Amino acid sequence: MSKVIDLHAHIVLEAGFGVAGKFGPELSKDENGVPFFRIGDYQMKPLDYSGTVFMDTDLRLERMAQDGIDLQMLSPNPLTMFHHIPAETATRFCQVHNDAMAELVSLHPGKFLGAACLPMQDIDAANAELERCVKQLGLVAAYTGTHFPHTLDDSCMDSFYQNLVALDVPLFLHPASTGGDKGPEDDRLNRFNLSILLGYPYEEMVACATLLFGGVFDRHPEVDICISHGGGGLPYFFDRFEGMAKFGNWVPESIQEHGLEAMVKKLWFDAHVDGEAAHDRLVEVVGHERLVYGTNFGGWDTPPAAGVFAASLTPNAEKLLRLNH
Repeated sequence: MSKVIDLHAHIVLEAGFGVAGKFGPELSKDENGVPFFRIGDYQMKPLDYSGTVFMDTDLRLERMAQDGIDLQMLSPNPLTMFHHIPAETATRFCQVHNDAMAELVSLHPGKFLGAACLPMQDIDAANAELERCVKQLGLVAAYTGTHFPHTLDDSCMDSFYQNLVALDVPLFLHPASTGGDKGPEDDRLNRFNLSILLGYPYEEMVACATLLFGGVFDRHPEVDICISHGGGGLPYFFDRFEGMAKFGNWVPESIQEHGLEAMVKKLWFDAHVDGEAAHDRLVEVVGHERLVYGTNFGGWDTPPAAGVFAASLTPNAEKLLRLNH
């Protein structure tokens, strides 16, 4: 089997603990000894990253070998996107996190690549940090949440998309359970892990809709954007999207001219979805050539060891990350 590249592998870097001040992040235990991870006023409990693949590099490498993964792009923990805290604080956290990411990656050439976290509430700061990460630190992608103080199609994002193209790096979008200051905006999602179970697919689908219907690819046809978890609910609501696209006067010229199906294939998708039916529907809607392999490595939904399908996506990952340039 050919090389396998995993593009959905989060990491928790201790160097960032406490760097965002009152927003954390903090890994600790409560008065009853129950471990938790705190972001602002929000706690994920019970949750202990210590002694896991998220913080133990040797354990990660061992597990990668067991699972048949040759190379991983390490990405920020979605809990620490920090897109809704003061910009200066977020910028400082991102700088520390990205420095630590670059240092770790440099210690394991051929095994890890690194993605940059960015303060998207301040586009000028995000652009400056992305340029530093690519030109000075050697990171290979931008990695952000899906929910900023502005929308993904807002005109303020244009300079960011232009910067991605100029620097020749892709953008990976992954939802977060928190903006960094509190828990989910919808309190109902605080129960039963609904912020992950329902919130993430919803955010991913909204991101796809905003990019496509907001005309981002009309303005930036060369930008590469990859959505986590197969675009969330998009493949399963695609027929509904397509039907609505025939009626809306807000439909951009690209969709009017080429159709929604063709424009969906401007996006990239992490093929980490649950179940055979979901997998088959994703491939049916977006095709094989825009999929990359991902595992959510170490998470509750990590798949079994990589197989033939994972290896078949390696050329796509190499293209998306410009590994053969």
